Amino acid sequence: MSDVHARLASIVTGNDIVLFMKGTPLFPQCGFSSRAVAILNHLDVEFHSVDVLQDSEIRQGIKAFSEWPTIPQLYVKGEFLGGSDIMMEMFEAGELTALLGEKGIMHSA
Repeated sequence: MSDVHARLASIVTGNDIVLFMKGTPLFPQCGFSSRAVAILNHLDVEFHSVDVLQDSEIRQGIKAFSEWPTIPQLYVKGEFLGGSDIMMEMFEAGELTALLGEKGIMHSA
């Protein structure tokens, strides 16, 4: 296992919710990252964010780690869920809220 792979695995398994994004939650650097942050903020859940623009190894490594070519990427309890489009679809269908409830991260409404 490469160093970057081990770093990513540690981040993903060490936090209930992880968002790999461009920028920070207070200052997203792309519309997709902004949308992902808005969804998580709306759900009022704590999440760990990783600014991929600050580390080129992480930026490239996360794409191989998840086998997903784009950023942002959302992980819940170590499981890769997808990018902002998938997050939006799951949120609108109530699936994201239900999943977070099932994982013990938030109370299902």
